[in-house]
Amino acid sequence: MSKKVAVIMGSDSDFPTVAPAVKRLKGFGIPVEVRVMSAHRTPDAAAEFSKTARDNGFGVIIAAAGKAAHLAGVLAAHTTLPVIGIPVKSSTLDGLDALLATVQMPSGIPVATVAIDGADNAAILACQMLALSDEGLAAQLAQMKEEMAQGVAKKTPPCRRKWPPCKAGTAHALDSPPFSAGRERGMLMKKTVLAQIRPAGCAPGGQCKEGPGLCHLRPGRTARVRPDGG
Repeated sequence: MSKKVAVIMGSDSDFPTVAPAVKRLKGFGIPVEVRVMSAHRTPDAAAEFSKTARDNGFGVIIAAAGKAAHLAGVLAAHTTLPVIGIPVKSSTLDGLDALLATVQMPSGIPVATVAIDGADNAAILACQMLALSDEGLAAQLAQMKEEMAQGVAKKTPPCRRKWPPCKAGTAHALDSPPFSAGRERGMLMKKTVLAQIRPAGCAPGGQCKEGPGLCHLRPGRTARVRPDGG
């Protein structure tokens, strides 16, 4: 049986923030227990839960809190289990206070802190921790990554831009490497090209099929390039 994951929040008002974590964990078939505990209002209960979490079958603790977000740190102080902190966005400092309070832990008491309101990533990180000793869970994570990659690939449109015919000593793809790194509108740039440059997929004549193309530049030729295409 897979280890359980505890999702602890400092207030019941934080549940909408942690809900994506609960959904993700259940999607992977991981048992989840959700509790409300406060590092400040119920410090003894938080400490006791953390001390006994390993014996009670938990493998990872996820803690979400806002403002003076000490919950994850208090839990981490009383256990050797990995603790993942979710800084919760508040109405005053947009979660920056919670982020700093969660991530700035003293040496020896680490908290793996995700982004502000990053509950889904917290759940995925918990799954990856448990997958170190669970091959079935590791396979599910690998499948998820593969599906993500396929989803991105499907959203990538083919390049349909056409470029003017190539002329020796000129460049007409200013948003392509190596010109993009120093591009600033309205400024002239000089680039010394040491070899002919043509990205894979650029057809003869300067017509791009797979990506923006560069014309042929003779070795050692200096080209004056205007960022606006002139």
